[in-house]
Amino acid sequence: MLQIYTGNGKGKTTAALGLITRSLGNGNRICLIQFMKKNFHYGEIEFLSKQENIDIIQTGTAELVDPNNPDEIDFIEAEKGYQAAKKALQSDKYDLVVLDEINVAVKWNLLKLEKQLELANIPSKAEVLMTGRYASNEIITKADLVTEMKEIKHYFNLGISARKGIEY
Repeated sequence: MLQIYTGNGKGKTTAALGLITRSLGNGNRICLIQFMKKNFHYGEIEFLSKQENIDIIQTGTAELVDPNNPDEIDFIEAEKGYQAAKKALQSDKYDLVVLDEINVAVKWNLLKLEKQLELANIPSKAEVLMTGRYASNEIITKADLVTEMKEIKHYFNLGISARKGIEY
């Protein structure tokens, strides 16, 4: 099955991490691949990295990607994420493979849509979850489950910045 968590609201990665926790609690083997989330401290990654039965691969840099002018390293790192995802899905080692922020990587042209669709078409026993804003119509059509997180109100708009333990 292919699941998509998308939309402009907060909670896509958080929901994916909840699914990971549920799956780990049932003895499953997990692969979490994060696009554009490397070299930054995330409390949930700190916690999950201490658990058994999960492999965590982070790609990207500590710098934010400029969607209008990405650096060459951004393309290289996205390709690393794609290759890791392909390997994970072909291995049949995992029960759940989460591709966090892959939708954004595709929207910002760091990764071709064709590669995302290729990943979605790999025969695998694993449940696959792809997260991130901007899910394409093509990947939504391919998916078995699509959840849209919709922002109704957010305290960031009041100038409150990301808080340790809540946003990261």
